[in-house]
Amino acid sequence: MNDRSSKTPLLANKRIWIDFDNSPHVPFFVPIMEELRSRGYELILSARNSYQVCELLELHGLKCKVLGGHWGKNRLLKMLGTCARSLRLLPFVLKNKPDIAVSHGSRAQMLVGFLTGMPTIVMYDYEFAAKMSFLRSLWAFAPQYLPESANLTSRSHSYRYPGLKEDVYVPRLSPDPKLRTDLGVADDKILVTVRPPAIEAHYHNRESEVLFDAALHLFMEDSNVKVVLLPRNDRQSSSLRISWAEWIQKGRIVIPGHAVDGLNLIWCSDFVVSGGGTMNREAAALGVPVYSIFRGRIGAVDKYLAETGRLILLESVKDVRGKINIARRCPAARDSLKSDNHVLAVIVDGIISVLENHSLPQEQ
Repeated sequence: MNDRSSKTPLLANKRIWIDFDNSPHVPFFVPIMEELRSRGYELILSARNSYQVCELLELHGLKCKVLGGHWGKNRLLKMLGTCARSLRLLPFVLKNKPDIAVSHGSRAQMLVGFLTGMPTIVMYDYEFAAKMSFLRSLWAFAPQYLPESANLTSRSHSYRYPGLKEDVYVPRLSPDPKLRTDLGVADDKILVTVRPPAIEAHYHNRESEVLFDAALHLFMEDSNVKVVLLPRNDRQSSSLRISWAEWIQKGRIVIPGHAVDGLNLIWCSDFVVSGGGTMNREAAALGVPVYSIFRGRIGAVDKYLAETGRLILLESVKDVRGKINIARRCPAARDSLKSDNHVLAVIVDGIISVLENHSLPQEQ
Protein backbone atom coordinates (compact mmCIF):
# COMPACT_ATOMS: atom_id res chain seq x y z
CA MET A 1 0.00 0.00 0.00
CA ASN A 2 1.31 3.48 -0.73
CA ASP A 3 2.33 5.87 2.08
CA ARG A 4 -0.73 8.07 1.72
CA SER A 5 -3.03 5.07 2.17
CA SER A 6 -1.13 3.67 5.16
CA LYS A 7 -1.46 7.00 7.00
CA THR A 8 -5.25 7.09 6.72
CA PRO A 9 -6.54 7.26 10.32
CA LEU A 10 -8.71 4.50 11.67
CA LEU A 11 -12.24 5.84 12.05
CA ALA A 12 -14.79 3.95 14.10
CA ASN A 13 -18.56 3.72 13.73
CA LYS A 14 -18.58 4.24 9.97
CA ARG A 15 -20.55 1.65 8.03
CA ILE A 16 -20.07 0.83 4.36
CA TRP A 17 -22.75 -1.18 2.56
CA ILE A 18 -21.50 -3.39 -0.30
CA ASP A 19 -24.00 -5.17 -2.55
CA PHE A 20 -22.90 -8.15 -4.67
CA ASP A 21 -25.05 -8.01 -7.78
CA ASN A 22 -23.17 -10.42 -10.07
CA SER A 23 -20.55 -13.15 -9.72
CA PRO A 24 -17.48 -11.11 -10.85
CA HIS A 25 -18.14 -8.65 -8.04
CA VAL A 26 -17.23 -11.16 -5.32
CA PRO A 27 -13.49 -11.53 -6.04
CA PHE A 28 -13.32 -7.84 -6.96
CA PHE A 29 -14.58 -6.64 -3.58
CA VAL A 30 -12.72 -9.15 -1.37
CA PRO A 31 -9.43 -7.16 -1.26
CA ILE A 32 -11.33 -3.88 -1.07
CA MET A 33 -13.23 -5.14 1.96
CA GLU A 34 -10.06 -6.36 3.65
CA GLU A 35 -8.44 -2.96 3.19
CA LEU A 36 -11.51 -1.07 4.44
CA ARG A 37 -11.69 -3.29 7.52
CA SER A 38 -7.99 -2.73 8.19
CA ARG A 39 -8.69 1.00 8.28
CA GLY A 40 -11.41 0.59 10.91
CA TYR A 41 -14.59 0.58 8.84
CA GLU A 42 -17.52 -1.75 9.44
CA LEU A 43 -19.02 -3.52 6.43
CA ILE A 44 -22.67 -4.35 5.76
CA LEU A 45 -23.02 -6.99 3.04
CA SER A 46 -25.94 -7.98 0.82
CA ALA A 47 -26.19 -10.07 -2.33
CA ARG A 48 -28.47 -10.96 -5.20
CA ASN A 49 -29.00 -14.68 -5.83
CA SER A 50 -28.00 -14.61 -9.48
CA TYR A 51 -25.52 -16.54 -11.60
CA GLN A 52 -22.98 -18.00 -9.11
CA VAL A 53 -22.91 -15.21 -6.55
CA CYS A 54 -23.93 -17.38 -3.58
CA GLU A 55 -21.48 -20.15 -4.46
CA LEU A 56 -18.63 -17.66 -4.75
CA LEU A 57 -19.56 -16.05 -1.45
CA GLU A 58 -19.31 -19.48 0.14
CA LEU A 59 -16.01 -20.16 -1.64
CA HIS A 60 -14.58 -16.95 -0.14
CA GLY A 61 -16.11 -17.57 3.29
CA LEU A 62 -18.37 -14.51 3.17
CA LYS A 63 -21.68 -14.28 4.98
CA CYS A 64 -24.22 -11.71 3.93
CA LYS A 65 -27.93 -11.09 3.49
CA VAL A 66 -29.19 -12.57 0.23
CA LEU A 67 -32.19 -10.71 -1.14
CA GLY A 68 -33.71 -11.05 -4.62
CA GLY A 69 -32.65 -13.01 -7.68
CA HIS A 70 -32.46 -12.88 -11.46
CA TRP A 71 -35.64 -12.06 -13.39
CA GLY A 72 -34.55 -13.30 -16.81
CA LYS A 73 -33.86 -11.51 -20.08
CA ASN A 74 -37.13 -9.61 -20.57
CA ARG A 75 -36.50 -5.90 -20.04
CA LEU A 76 -39.82 -5.25 -18.33
CA LEU A 77 -39.27 -8.12 -15.92
CA LYS A 78 -35.76 -6.83 -15.24
CA MET A 79 -37.18 -3.43 -14.31
CA LEU A 80 -39.84 -4.98 -12.10
CA GLY A 81 -37.22 -7.22 -10.49
CA THR A 82 -34.98 -4.25 -9.74
CA CYS A 83 -37.83 -2.35 -8.10
CA ALA A 84 -38.93 -5.42 -6.14
CA ARG A 85 -35.41 -6.03 -4.89
CA SER A 86 -35.06 -2.37 -3.89
CA LEU A 87 -38.16 -2.69 -1.73
CA ARG A 88 -36.70 -5.81 -0.10
CA LEU A 89 -33.37 -4.08 0.52
CA LEU A 90 -34.96 -1.00 2.08
CA PRO A 91 -35.82 -2.54 5.50
CA PHE A 92 -32.38 -4.16 5.62
CA VAL A 93 -30.74 -0.77 5.07
CA LEU A 94 -32.97 1.09 7.52
CA LYS A 95 -32.11 -1.50 10.16
CA ASN A 96 -28.33 -1.44 9.61
CA LYS A 97 -28.00 2.30 8.89
CA PRO A 98 -24.91 2.34 6.61
CA ASP A 99 -23.22 5.65 5.89
CA ILE A 100 -22.48 4.94 2.24
CA ALA A 101 -23.45 2.38 -0.42
CA VAL A 102 -20.91 0.81 -2.81
CA SER A 103 -21.40 -1.64 -5.69
CA HIS A 104 -20.28 -2.49 -9.19
CA GLY A 105 -23.48 -1.63 -11.02
CA SER A 106 -26.20 -2.71 -8.58
CA ARG A 107 -29.26 -0.80 -9.82
CA ALA A 108 -31.34 -1.90 -6.83
CA GLN A 109 -28.76 -0.41 -4.48
CA MET A 110 -28.74 2.81 -6.50
CA LEU A 111 -32.49 3.16 -6.04
CA VAL A 112 -32.24 2.51 -2.31
CA GLY A 113 -29.48 5.09 -2.04
CA PHE A 114 -31.68 7.60 -3.82
CA LEU A 115 -34.71 6.84 -1.63
CA THR A 116 -32.72 7.17 1.59
CA GLY A 117 -30.50 10.06 0.50
CA MET A 118 -27.41 7.92 1.09
CA PRO A 119 -24.21 8.73 -0.85
CA THR A 120 -23.84 5.90 -3.39
CA ILE A 121 -20.72 4.86 -5.24
CA VAL A 122 -21.35 2.80 -8.37
CA MET A 123 -18.50 1.38 -10.43
CA TYR A 124 -18.61 0.61 -14.15
CA ASP A 125 -16.17 -0.85 -16.66
CA TYR A 126 -18.57 -1.16 -19.59
CA GLU A 127 -19.99 2.14 -20.81
CA PHE A 128 -22.98 0.55 -22.55
CA ALA A 129 -24.40 -1.10 -19.43
CA ALA A 130 -27.81 0.22 -18.37
CA LYS A 131 -27.15 3.09 -15.96
CA MET A 132 -29.15 5.41 -13.72
CA SER A 133 -27.03 8.51 -14.13
CA PHE A 134 -30.08 10.72 -13.50
CA LEU A 135 -29.83 9.89 -9.78
CA ARG A 136 -27.89 12.82 -8.40
CA SER A 137 -26.71 10.98 -5.26
CA LEU A 138 -24.40 8.79 -7.39
CA TRP A 139 -20.62 8.90 -7.43
CA ALA A 140 -19.33 6.95 -10.45
CA PHE A 141 -15.96 5.17 -10.52
CA ALA A 142 -14.63 3.81 -13.83
CA PRO A 143 -11.32 2.72 -15.42
CA GLN A 144 -9.26 5.40 -17.11
CA TYR A 145 -10.00 3.84 -20.51
CA LEU A 146 -13.69 4.76 -20.48
CA PRO A 147 -14.18 7.99 -22.45
CA GLU A 148 -15.63 11.13 -20.92
CA SER A 149 -18.51 10.75 -23.38
CA ALA A 150 -19.65 7.68 -21.42
CA ASN A 151 -21.60 10.17 -19.23
CA LEU A 152 -21.53 8.03 -16.10
CA THR A 153 -22.94 10.78 -13.90
CA SER A 154 -22.36 14.49 -13.34
CA ARG A 155 -18.75 15.44 -14.08
CA SER A 156 -18.09 16.53 -10.49
CA HIS A 157 -19.10 13.07 -9.27
CA SER A 158 -17.12 11.05 -11.83
CA TYR A 159 -13.78 9.43 -10.97
CA ARG A 160 -11.36 7.57 -13.26
CA TYR A 161 -8.98 5.07 -11.66
CA PRO A 162 -5.83 3.73 -13.37
CA GLY A 163 -5.71 0.27 -14.92
CA LEU A 164 -8.52 -2.31 -14.94
CA LYS A 165 -10.87 -3.44 -12.20
CA GLU A 166 -9.24 -6.88 -12.50
CA ASP A 167 -5.95 -5.30 -11.36
CA VAL A 168 -7.53 -5.01 -7.91
CA TYR A 169 -7.53 -8.75 -7.24
CA VAL A 170 -5.42 -10.49 -9.91
CA PRO A 171 -2.12 -9.72 -8.07
CA ARG A 172 -3.41 -11.76 -5.10
CA LEU A 173 -3.47 -15.00 -7.09
CA SER A 174 -1.52 -17.92 -5.64
CA PRO A 175 -1.25 -20.34 -8.57
CA ASP A 176 -2.12 -23.96 -7.89
CA PRO A 177 0.00 -26.10 -10.23
CA LYS A 178 -2.00 -29.21 -9.29
CA LEU A 179 -5.18 -27.91 -10.87
CA ARG A 180 -4.43 -29.36 -14.29
CA THR A 181 -3.86 -32.77 -12.72
CA ASP A 182 -7.06 -32.46 -10.69
CA LEU A 183 -8.91 -31.79 -13.96
CA GLY A 184 -7.35 -34.86 -15.56
CA VAL A 185 -5.30 -32.85 -18.08
CA ALA A 186 -1.95 -34.40 -18.99
CA ASP A 187 1.10 -32.19 -19.40
CA ASP A 188 1.12 -32.63 -23.16
CA LYS A 189 -2.57 -31.80 -23.58
CA ILE A 190 -4.08 -28.37 -24.29
CA LEU A 191 -6.39 -26.96 -21.64
CA VAL A 192 -8.93 -24.38 -22.84
CA THR A 193 -11.26 -22.50 -20.52
CA VAL A 194 -14.49 -21.46 -22.24
CA ARG A 195 -17.15 -19.10 -20.90
CA PRO A 196 -20.45 -19.09 -22.84
CA PRO A 197 -22.21 -15.83 -23.74
CA ALA A 198 -24.52 -14.22 -21.21
CA ILE A 199 -27.72 -15.00 -23.10
CA GLU A 200 -29.94 -13.31 -20.47
CA ALA A 201 -28.05 -10.02 -20.49
CA HIS A 202 -29.72 -6.98 -22.05
CA TYR A 203 -26.69 -6.48 -24.32
CA HIS A 204 -26.64 -10.07 -25.68
CA ASN A 205 -26.25 -10.61 -29.42
CA ARG A 206 -27.12 -14.05 -30.85
CA GLU A 207 -24.02 -13.93 -33.03
CA SER A 208 -22.07 -14.76 -29.86
CA GLU A 209 -23.85 -18.11 -29.64
CA VAL A 210 -22.85 -18.94 -33.23
CA LEU A 211 -19.20 -18.20 -32.43
CA PHE A 212 -19.43 -20.20 -29.20
CA ASP A 213 -20.71 -23.29 -31.04
CA ALA A 214 -18.08 -22.87 -33.77
CA ALA A 215 -15.29 -22.68 -31.19
CA LEU A 216 -16.39 -25.84 -29.35
CA HIS A 217 -16.74 -27.75 -32.63
CA LEU A 218 -13.23 -26.64 -33.58
CA PHE A 219 -11.78 -27.82 -30.28
CA MET A 220 -13.50 -31.18 -30.47
CA GLU A 221 -11.77 -31.80 -33.80
CA ASP A 222 -8.41 -31.85 -31.98
CA SER A 223 -7.93 -34.83 -29.68
CA ASN A 224 -5.21 -32.96 -27.77
CA VAL A 225 -7.70 -30.37 -26.48
CA LYS A 226 -9.67 -30.57 -23.26
CA VAL A 227 -12.27 -27.88 -22.54
CA VAL A 228 -13.39 -26.66 -19.13
CA LEU A 229 -16.78 -25.09 -19.74
CA LEU A 230 -18.09 -22.56 -17.23
CA PRO A 231 -21.87 -21.97 -17.56
CA ARG A 232 -23.30 -18.82 -16.04
CA ASN A 233 -26.24 -20.42 -14.24
CA ASP A 234 -28.07 -23.70 -13.75
CA ARG A 235 -30.37 -23.13 -16.75
CA GLN A 236 -27.44 -22.65 -19.09
CA SER A 237 -25.62 -25.59 -17.52
CA SER A 238 -28.56 -27.93 -18.12
CA SER A 239 -28.87 -26.81 -21.73
CA LEU A 240 -25.15 -27.27 -22.43
CA ARG A 241 -25.10 -30.70 -20.81
CA ILE A 242 -27.75 -31.78 -23.31
CA SER A 243 -26.23 -30.10 -26.38
CA TRP A 244 -22.70 -31.39 -25.74
CA ALA A 245 -23.57 -34.65 -23.97
CA GLU A 246 -21.42 -36.83 -26.27
CA TRP A 247 -18.24 -34.87 -25.59
CA ILE A 248 -18.97 -34.55 -21.87
CA GLN A 249 -19.36 -38.35 -21.66
CA LYS A 250 -16.04 -38.76 -23.48
CA GLY A 251 -14.34 -36.46 -20.98
CA ARG A 252 -13.35 -33.93 -23.62
CA ILE A 253 -15.60 -31.26 -22.09
CA VAL A 254 -15.76 -30.80 -18.33
CA ILE A 255 -18.46 -28.74 -16.60
CA PRO A 256 -17.49 -28.31 -12.93
CA GLY A 257 -20.20 -29.27 -10.48
CA HIS A 258 -19.43 -26.32 -8.20
CA ALA A 259 -17.94 -22.84 -8.29
CA VAL A 260 -14.22 -22.87 -9.07
CA ASP A 261 -11.38 -20.43 -8.50
CA GLY A 262 -11.61 -18.77 -11.88
CA LEU A 263 -8.22 -17.04 -11.73
CA ASN A 264 -6.40 -20.27 -10.97
CA LEU A 265 -8.22 -22.00 -13.81
CA ILE A 266 -7.28 -19.23 -16.24
CA TRP A 267 -3.67 -19.31 -15.07
CA CYS A 268 -3.45 -23.07 -15.68
CA SER A 269 -5.12 -22.79 -19.09
CA ASP A 270 -3.28 -22.56 -22.38
CA PHE A 271 -5.79 -20.02 -23.62
CA VAL A 272 -9.27 -18.71 -22.91
CA VAL A 273 -12.37 -18.15 -25.05
CA SER A 274 -15.11 -16.11 -23.44
CA GLY A 275 -18.38 -14.46 -24.31
CA GLY A 276 -18.16 -12.08 -21.37
CA GLY A 277 -16.00 -9.17 -20.37
CA THR A 278 -14.68 -10.08 -16.94
CA MET A 279 -13.03 -13.39 -17.83
CA ASN A 280 -11.51 -11.80 -20.94
CA ARG A 281 -9.97 -9.05 -18.85
CA GLU A 282 -8.82 -11.45 -16.12
CA ALA A 283 -6.94 -13.47 -18.75
CA ALA A 284 -5.46 -10.29 -20.22
CA ALA A 285 -4.36 -9.15 -16.76
CA LEU A 286 -2.69 -12.55 -16.22
CA GLY A 287 -1.02 -12.52 -19.62
CA VAL A 288 -2.93 -15.59 -20.81
CA PRO A 289 -3.95 -15.63 -24.52
CA VAL A 290 -7.66 -14.79 -24.74
CA TYR A 291 -10.21 -14.67 -27.53
CA SER A 292 -13.48 -12.77 -27.18
CA ILE A 293 -16.67 -14.07 -28.80
CA PHE A 294 -18.67 -11.18 -27.35
CA ARG A 295 -20.73 -9.62 -30.16
CA GLY A 296 -22.52 -6.83 -28.35
CA ARG A 297 -21.24 -3.26 -28.47
CA ILE A 298 -17.51 -3.42 -27.81
CA GLY A 299 -16.58 -1.27 -24.83
CA ALA A 300 -13.56 0.99 -24.49
CA VAL A 301 -11.70 -1.37 -22.16
CA ASP A 302 -11.87 -4.29 -24.61
CA LYS A 303 -10.93 -1.98 -27.49
CA TYR A 304 -7.85 -0.90 -25.55
CA LEU A 305 -6.87 -4.51 -24.81
CA ALA A 306 -7.38 -5.48 -28.46
CA GLU A 307 -5.31 -2.52 -29.70
CA THR A 308 -2.46 -3.46 -27.35
CA GLY A 309 -2.53 -7.12 -28.39
CA ARG A 310 -3.75 -8.48 -25.05
CA LEU A 311 -7.13 -9.60 -26.41
CA ILE A 312 -8.21 -10.94 -29.81
CA LEU A 313 -11.74 -10.07 -30.91
CA LEU A 314 -13.49 -12.75 -32.99
CA GLU A 315 -16.21 -11.46 -35.30
CA SER A 316 -17.05 -14.46 -37.49
CA VAL A 317 -16.80 -18.23 -37.77
CA LYS A 318 -13.92 -17.59 -40.17
CA ASP A 319 -12.14 -15.72 -37.36
CA VAL A 320 -12.74 -18.65 -34.99
CA ARG A 321 -11.00 -21.04 -37.37
CA GLY A 322 -8.35 -18.62 -38.55
CA LYS A 323 -7.30 -16.63 -35.50
CA ILE A 324 -7.38 -19.07 -32.59
CA ASN A 325 -3.95 -20.58 -32.01
CA ILE A 326 -4.54 -24.04 -30.56
CA ALA A 327 -1.24 -24.64 -28.79
CA ARG A 328 0.33 -25.12 -25.38
CA ARG A 329 1.24 -21.91 -23.65
CA CYS A 330 4.93 -21.27 -23.22
CA PRO A 331 5.91 -22.29 -19.65
CA ALA A 332 8.12 -19.21 -19.41
CA ALA A 333 4.97 -17.09 -19.51
CA ARG A 334 3.91 -18.61 -16.19
CA ASP A 335 6.94 -17.49 -14.20
CA SER A 336 5.68 -14.25 -12.66
CA LEU A 337 2.63 -12.30 -11.64
CA LYS A 338 2.25 -8.57 -11.15
CA SER A 339 2.41 -7.68 -7.46
CA ASP A 340 1.45 -4.01 -7.74
CA ASN A 341 -1.73 -3.11 -5.83
CA HIS A 342 -1.85 0.56 -6.81
CA VAL A 343 -5.35 0.26 -8.32
CA LEU A 344 -6.66 -1.20 -5.06
CA ALA A 345 -5.20 1.70 -3.07
CA VAL A 346 -6.68 4.31 -5.42
CA ILE A 347 -10.19 2.81 -5.30
CA VAL A 348 -10.15 2.43 -1.51
CA ASP A 349 -8.92 6.01 -1.09
CA GLY A 350 -11.73 7.15 -3.37
CA ILE A 351 -14.39 5.36 -1.32
CA ILE A 352 -13.05 6.82 1.92
CA SER A 353 -12.81 10.32 0.45
CA VAL A 354 -16.47 10.28 -0.60
CA LEU A 355 -17.50 8.86 2.78
CA GLU A 356 -15.49 11.23 4.95
CA ASN A 357 -15.24 14.37 2.84
CA HIS A 358 -18.12 14.11 0.32
CA SER A 359 -15.56 14.77 -2.39
CA LEU A 360 -13.28 12.83 -4.69
CA PRO A 361 -9.48 12.70 -4.41
CA GLN A 362 -7.42 14.02 -7.29
CA GLU A 363 -7.33 11.48 -10.11
CA GLN A 364 -4.03 9.62 -10.43
